[in-house]
Amino acid sequence: MNKKKFRTRCFLLALIMAFAAMFTAFAETAAPADTEAAPVQTEQAQEEVQESEDPDINIVDGIMSIAKSTGFATGTWREYAMIVVACVLLYLAIVKKFEPLLLLPIAFGMLLANLPMGGVMDHASYSCYATMEEAVAAAKALGKDTSDVVMRYCEEHNAMEHMLQTANGGLLYYLYQGVKLGIYPPIIFMGVGAMTDFGPLLANPKSLLLGAAAQLGVFLAFFAAKIMGFSANEAASIGIIGGADGPTAIFVTTKLAPHLLGPIAVAAYSYMALVPVIQPPIMRALTTERERKIRMSQLRPVSQTELVVFPIMVTIVVSLLLPSAAPLVGMLMLGNLMRVCGVVERLNKTAQNELCNIVTIFLGLTVGATTKGSTFLTFDTIKIVILGVVAFACGTAGGVLLAKVMNKLAGGNAINPLIGSAGVSAVPMAARVSQKVGQEEDPSNFLLMHAMGPNVAGVIGSAVAAGVFIALFG
Repeated sequence: MNKKKFRTRCFLLALIMAFAAMFTAFAETAAPADTEAAPVQTEQAQEEVQESEDPDINIVDGIMSIAKSTGFATGTWREYAMIVVACVLLYLAIVKKFEPLLLLPIAFGMLLANLPMGGVMDHASYSCYATMEEAVAAAKALGKDTSDVVMRYCEEHNAMEHMLQTANGGLLYYLYQGVKLGIYPPIIFMGVGAMTDFGPLLANPKSLLLGAAAQLGVFLAFFAAKIMGFSANEAASIGIIGGADGPTAIFVTTKLAPHLLGPIAVAAYSYMALVPVIQPPIMRALTTERERKIRMSQLRPVSQTELVVFPIMVTIVVSLLLPSAAPLVGMLMLGNLMRVCGVVERLNKTAQNELCNIVTIFLGLTVGATTKGSTFLTFDTIKIVILGVVAFACGTAGGVLLAKVMNKLAGGNAINPLIGSAGVSAVPMAARVSQKVGQEEDPSNFLLMHAMGPNVAGVIGSAVAAGVFIALFG
């Protein structure tokens, strides 16, 4: 027999048997019970049965009830406004390619969090009980184990009570714990370290000063925020935007002012994406045509020993001086050590690619999900956006101005002031902007490797500035 015909007949036979079984079961449930065996229902029982019957269905009322329960009916104007903002950010990430690796998940997280009744950031629900016996009884009624009963602070009664979780939180609420507990930013720093070449910094150690000077915007924005009425913790979180380092801004904000995480993260990553727009006018305004044409001498070669010793020494020195900066600096240098030591290539590739990419998705989604319309669309958000621009502009100016001073004192080793703007830690975008502006004046002038020194120094500088703020106000 043909195999195809045989399979067809088997399938038809199985289908007939399934239908037969279904009709048999239906007949058994539909058949009237034996009148002799069935107990006689009392009048009260008949009334209970009648009361338990399904109510009459009103199609119009049903449609109205469904319509009232949709997100269209329950959403607020703030949520719809944030959905529009999320769509604008998605446009900038996809079409304009503004920092798409982070702006896209942030924007989509913003979209998810502001969908009415979406519940992706809902907290877990708990019930409070005064005694352990009550909590155990409630747990058994819900089919839970007594180990699910925990002692927690009950805000309703302002006391420690026995609590039982009655509903799970939303998906992004649990992923957000990696941000809240300070896990994601250091892991991102490890990936950044694995992708960073500190060779230009070691070849020209003076560029470390330019990375420090670019942190001027951080502290100026801090004082400006204090003047505008923000608390010290909030001002520190706002000021760190000037470091142009998204993970650092998130790390500091979760420690000092978690309620401002949404606007600060969006501002930080937006300005990182706008580096090619914000920096060039400031660079041209603070330098002369002659200074922009300065050619710098070739960097010396850096030995393998220097590259290996550097991350170890930086970790020890910075962590001893500022223990609060150890998570960021330590993970940054661990990633770089895996890059330069040459014996853990698999770990290096994982840190650069798979691990960094996974954490970037989680970080972006959950940070974007904190931008609820009720908390994001406030006057404070506008002030944060303005202060972020000020911080970023002052950081750029600080690096350029110190580079001008260093050029005057350099003697025979001329320094092009344009590389000072790369002291903000937007790696490697800020260094590319220095190269681009320099080549506009002299197409044969190559500043990229010289600018990478201040650029990677800015990464260390922003982490140190974060450590200072956490040590002062954490």
